[in-house]
Amino acid sequence: MGHGTVASIGEALELLGASEDELSPAEVRSLDEQGFVVFPSLLADSVVEGLRRRFEELVASEGARAGKEVDTKEVGVRRLADLVNKGEVFAVCYSHPKVLSAIAHVFGRREFKLSSLNGRDAAPGTGAQPLHEDWNDYKQDGSFREAGDPFYVVNSLWMLDEFSADNGATRVVPGTHRMRAPRFHLPSPLAEHPEEVKVTGPPGTVVVFNSHLWHGGTNNTSGRVRRALHSYFVVRDFEQQLDQRAYVTRETYERLSPAQRYLLDVEGAYAAP
Repeated sequence: MGHGTVASIGEALELLGASEDELSPAEVRSLDEQGFVVFPSLLADSVVEGLRRRFEELVASEGARAGKEVDTKEVGVRRLADLVNKGEVFAVCYSHPKVLSAIAHVFGRREFKLSSLNGRDAAPGTGAQPLHEDWNDYKQDGSFREAGDPFYVVNSLWMLDEFSADNGATRVVPGTHRMRAPRFHLPSPLAEHPEEVKVTGPPGTVVVFNSHLWHGGTNNTSGRVRRALHSYFVVRDFEQQLDQRAYVTRETYERLSPAQRYLLDVEGAYAAP
């Protein structure tokens, strides 16, 4: 899909239509102050249905192997991983201009890349997680991240089903992206936090959150399915959760645009045919 090269994240974002103009002042303020922003019903119903259909096809075909590329050991929770290679339908999760604009804002327009693209379904009776952040509170030199340090990780959550208060919606504690990890503050990160908010929304809603924000899944006490995709990004200097270059297939590589290849950090993975 094109034979040019891209030299910077700024160029990649421009080619994908992402810019600060995609965000309203209220959305920017939410990212800065609360640590997350909700884009209600961002995806068309037809796109959501295509993602659901492919999600279920993969769960059925992969069986016990599903999610093995990124083993999270969540008992009873349906997981999928390496979705970049498992259908062009998932490309929206690392190419949507509004979502990329929000991610770039959190990173301060620094160089970044996709870390992983996974699926998660907190089936009825499962899904509870302790409050956590996604950086483990360490910088590259092994020292603790301090308040005021730049942010290293940003996640986006794509709701394929309605997220409600009783079906395992993600909880967040607004403003905690500027604090150290919950383990430094909370005696029981699994317990309900007095300031936590459950992020709910209709299918097609996307949430972008600073992954230093305290967050966690909640228990699905309903009888309803609650499928989500997680498109996770990291500052470019650091390792990916899933090494995209090691996993990318030639078929996938050929359909990616130069901007997408840069965003996945897979440029040159295959020689030109």
